[in-house]
Amino acid sequence: MGNGFVFVERSFCFRTKEDVVVEVSDIELKKVIGDFLDMGHVDNIVAMFRREPRYYAWTGEILNDPRFQVRLGVSVLFEELRAIDPGKIDLATPSLLALLHSVPSPPSYVRGEAVSVLAIIGSDMAMEGVRAMMGDSDPQLVEVARDILGEGT
Repeated sequence: MGNGFVFVERSFCFRTKEDVVVEVSDIELKKVIGDFLDMGHVDNIVAMFRREPRYYAWTGEILNDPRFQVRLGVSVLFEELRAIDPGKIDLATPSLLALLHSVPSPPSYVRGEAVSVLAIIGSDMAMEGVRAMMGDSDPQLVEVARDILGEGT
């Protein structure tokens, strides 16, 4: 049958050259998504998100990665998805809002990336999340939110 990805409920399967199906857990798949973004393989992740919308709910988790390339990849991913599949990108908003309000609070650079992705999404709910960051303790993050909302000084 050849190499190919097969999506099944709550897992991801890969068919090897030897026609062996390997099941991958959600935890492992999130790591693979981060690794692919780190390597610059955004197109692969775009295809995965388009095929399986439940991955949008993982956006906050994926974004909360210490690797800059992963966080940059998430922004590029959402720019791509906004252009080719805009009807689904708001599915990521709840996970991004949860990330912004998680305890302990993620580092400022992660919160800033989350705000930027919310701006890419641009829905009313996403922009409310950006607006809420106007009260953040980090002045640079407040500045980012202000710029996004067009309320720059």
